[in-house]
Amino acid sequence: MSKIILGGNQYGKAETRVVRIYRDTPRHEIHDVNVTTCLRGDFSAAHLAGDQSKVLPTDTQKQTAYAYAKEKGLLSVEDYGLTLARHFVADVEPVDGARIEIEEYAWERATVDGAEHDHTWVRKGQEVRTAAITVDAHGETVVGGLKDMVILKSTGSEFSGFLTDPYTVLEPTHDRVMATSLVAQWRFTSVDVDWESTYVGIKAQLVKQFAVVQSLALQQTLFEMGKAVLEAYPFIAEVRLSAPNKHHFVYDLAPFGLANDNEVFNADDRPYGLIQATVIRDDAPPAGAAWDPYRGWLS
Repeated sequence: MSKIILGGNQYGKAETRVVRIYRDTPRHEIHDVNVTTCLRGDFSAAHLAGDQSKVLPTDTQKQTAYAYAKEKGLLSVEDYGLTLARHFVADVEPVDGARIEIEEYAWERATVDGAEHDHTWVRKGQEVRTAAITVDAHGETVVGGLKDMVILKSTGSEFSGFLTDPYTVLEPTHDRVMATSLVAQWRFTSVDVDWESTYVGIKAQLVKQFAVVQSLALQQTLFEMGKAVLEAYPFIAEVRLSAPNKHHFVYDLAPFGLANDNEVFNADDRPYGLIQATVIRDDAPPAGAAWDPYRGWLS
């Protein structure tokens, strides 16, 4: 007769919206984040007997996120996440592991009479920056990233020579629109990093490879993106990429007596191909719990 036992478990506060404005000078600065905290440890008594004596309330986790934005600062999401995670593990006795997942929403300064305004911003919508920080008995790991980066090129992409069967109707092409909404994450091997310049540089590498690679397949482009990041940043162990193929199909204008030489398209949002890849150093250190998600938006 099998025995019913409690399996893996964790708990936390999901999606605490924190906006930190720095007002130290007449030119203000803004950081806008969505913070998820997750605590790991032996919380079996709460599940099996309803005993909350080892459970730090999720409301307390929320309050800590706000307090630390003031006390410790919120300049880089990676540093902020590390500070939170270290606090929960070091200062809350039942907690032996903490996971912090952060999304950052970018703002750009409003332009008034040709000059940037000191305290007005317009939401910048290119992508959402992400960070996932894990602190436990095995060490500290940081995964940086971005999501929802919509990128498109109008040529320089092919798809031909593919496997066919009786159900294949797709025609090969040597000139197509390639577009995706990219999710990329990269695992650091150090926490002594210039987070801001590294993020800018990695994003530039991803965009560059998407643009310049004569793509025979989206898979090839993803590999070249990850490879370029690893070549540029020796303190990154691996890059994980997820790319839905946002299809653009040439629209049939023949009924109207019009030729269509790859100029007018139907942007079809679903169904879509979903291509995913990991590009990793062959000597990369073990990931530990770096990729163990809480909310689930990480690969």
